[in-house]
Amino acid sequence: MYLPQLTTGPGAVAWAPDSRGVVYSMAGSLWRQQLDSPVAEQLTAGPGYDYQPDCSSDGRWVIYASYAKDAVELWALNLESRQAQQLTRGGAVNLEPRFSPDGKRVAFVSTSLNGRFHIFAGQFHNGELLDVERLTGESRSDLPRYYYSEFDHEISPVWSPDGTEIVFVSNRGHIYGTGGFWRMKATPGAEAHEIHYEETTWKARPDFSPDGKRIVYASYLGQPWHQLWVMPSQGGDAFPLSYGDFDNVAPRWSPDGKRIAFVSNRGGNTSLWTQQIPGGAQTQLVAKERNYLKPVGQLSIVVVDSAGRPAPARIFVVGDDGRAYAPDDAWMRADDSFVRAERPFETHYFHTAGNAQLTLPAGNAEIEVMQGFEHGFERRSATITSGQRSTLTIHLRPSSLPGDAHSRWVSGDVHVHMNYGGAYRDTPPNLVAQAAAENLSIVEDLVVNKEQRVPDIAYFSTKPDPASTATHLLLHGQEFHTSYWGHLGLLNLTENFLLPGYAAYVQTAAASLVPDNAMIADMAHAQHGLVGYVHPYDSVPDPAKDASITHELPVDLALGKVDYIEVLGFSEHKSTASVWYRLLNCGFHLPTAAGTDAMANYASLRGPVGLNRVYARVPAGPLNIGVWLEALKHGRTFATNGPLVGFSLAGHQVGDELRLPAGENKVKLRAWLRSFVSLDHLQVVCNGHVARELKVNTGGQTADVEDTISISRSGWCLLRAWSEKAEYPILDLYPYATTSPIYVTVAGSTPDRNQDAAYFVAWIDRLVDGAKSNKDWNTEAEKNRVLEELASARKIYLRMEN
Repeated sequence: MYLPQLTTGPGAVAWAPDSRGVVYSMAGSLWRQQLDSPVAEQLTAGPGYDYQPDCSSDGRWVIYASYAKDAVELWALNLESRQAQQLTRGGAVNLEPRFSPDGKRVAFVSTSLNGRFHIFAGQFHNGELLDVERLTGESRSDLPRYYYSEFDHEISPVWSPDGTEIVFVSNRGHIYGTGGFWRMKATPGAEAHEIHYEETTWKARPDFSPDGKRIVYASYLGQPWHQLWVMPSQGGDAFPLSYGDFDNVAPRWSPDGKRIAFVSNRGGNTSLWTQQIPGGAQTQLVAKERNYLKPVGQLSIVVVDSAGRPAPARIFVVGDDGRAYAPDDAWMRADDSFVRAERPFETHYFHTAGNAQLTLPAGNAEIEVMQGFEHGFERRSATITSGQRSTLTIHLRPSSLPGDAHSRWVSGDVHVHMNYGGAYRDTPPNLVAQAAAENLSIVEDLVVNKEQRVPDIAYFSTKPDPASTATHLLLHGQEFHTSYWGHLGLLNLTENFLLPGYAAYVQTAAASLVPDNAMIADMAHAQHGLVGYVHPYDSVPDPAKDASITHELPVDLALGKVDYIEVLGFSEHKSTASVWYRLLNCGFHLPTAAGTDAMANYASLRGPVGLNRVYARVPAGPLNIGVWLEALKHGRTFATNGPLVGFSLAGHQVGDELRLPAGENKVKLRAWLRSFVSLDHLQVVCNGHVARELKVNTGGQTADVEDTISISRSGWCLLRAWSEKAEYPILDLYPYATTSPIYVTVAGSTPDRNQDAAYFVAWIDRLVDGAKSNKDWNTEAEKNRVLEELASARKIYLRMEN
């Protein structure tokens, strides 16, 4: 969120000293352009990705941050010789370099102390950074932060016009956001004082006016989107300089004081603008022509389906220089989950409707294409010749899936955030296009707060979004966002968005633990909604050892308030499955779903949409959200991040109940697997234990098994497929797929639930302890109500023990 991300559009901008031109980062390189020219001149071209430029006052140097080799180091480019020199070394993350007004010092942010963000400054002389000193100290806070470290950070330094002071952003003394605005002398150990506070999230990036009287910054105060705001430089009341339902960020005041340059996502992708001060006229600076440093050529990539028609898809392109490329107008994306031993950078990709035009460095280019999980993963190479255009056509190969004429599997991602504070400005039509490229039929956009704001609240609806098509449905649900009790997905709300959308936010009016998740589930069910626990566990909770346990899932499931669980989500799949198995062992019916928690407007974070998806078996016919949700609720599902699986016992499908006579039963099983990566395991799991390891065909990608299994105890069975380690191009921890259970009742068999029930009794005891000790209840009645819910659930598990 704070680190610069690769976009095809501009990411940060700096003024030339004469205020007639700018230097900006775009597509991982630095570019220079005059305000009155359509021509952009490339200044850097790797080997890494270059961001966050700043110009020296004499116009000779550009300093910038360059990402390569698992570090972000500072470099300086001499604009006369065009030679670049490395300024920092040591493998830290060094960001946001700013020249002092006289060009003799550089302030920047670095993790070189204990891996945390603090502000440093050094002497700049002839392309070297000397006598680097840390300006801000390291302090540990006892505030109950959740998304931010217990250690205070300092970011986004900017020099006062006289060069004696800096202003920066810090969360000292604050729980939420990245902090307020602080001012201090630019000397080590100087005392800093806060001049203005409002909630910020990484993008405030203040900048002084040349007269030193004002500070411009990006703010979302009282609105979902960042706009340009200005405040007195000594602190005081601020007001907006721009307006709109989009982001205007990264502001820089021109040296002559007449304009502010900034980056906007009003068109979806990032773009570069200037605003007249005073006056307000905004002008876009567009690079209609690009002068490249090195020879380049053009490549057309055409993706077609089995019938030869243009097909939407996800495309990965790496040029001869080892960097990622995309069309100039495409949204470049990346996922943070990658194995650095396999590749030097995150895997970058973009989506296409079927035809993509790229400019690439001359040499060899590697192209990879995929369309969801029901087609093969295609790899190609292309030779790029300087000054020439070539075309590469890629045919998608559909997988052969078992099926019948009366039903079909329909995929959905039940946990997507269309906009969540990223670089882009996503819209329903664009999100539907993303889903089409991922071959994802249903997208559940869970509207949720991002700190104080709720970016997509205007889109919440009780009906499918108008951008939906016959083959791709977009729905807007809700994520109830309490990190105390656990996050909930609320699907198919038929009346209204639930407010407040969170609880247990310490030192706010929503500090109380009420509404707890049980209350929210009742409200959602009253609207005919489905309630699910999302991204539950990164490790298996241990009631005997964990410092704190507050997750409410075992309580709500016992009380009949949970419709599904994201066994695959933004969490550790096997840990989540471990808890899920224990709950199933207690006799509960709990289907699996899957949700990516994709932040669809980020350039790099979690995704793509449909990375984790659930397939529901529905009757053949048109796509219908009601039918699909009903199948999800009844467990006719499997969840996956790549492998496709199917499972039946004695002709009964997942979600069904199988009744067997007393004694040992030889039950016929059928299982199938289709995968575009190799898998290590295909397993039948019954009552939490591997009952049968099934053979996978050579290559580890397919299986069709007919066998028998002995069942003598009541309980459940399911099929899972997984690998021990990450497998590209699945951008997740490791490949994993699981069906929902088939529930088995053997006459005369009484399941032994004692051990699992005792585990959840101990879990609930920890919840009770936490509720009793909490001091943020609004009333004693609130507290007593929650304690009664916990006691009711505890009694259910106690009866299982006995």
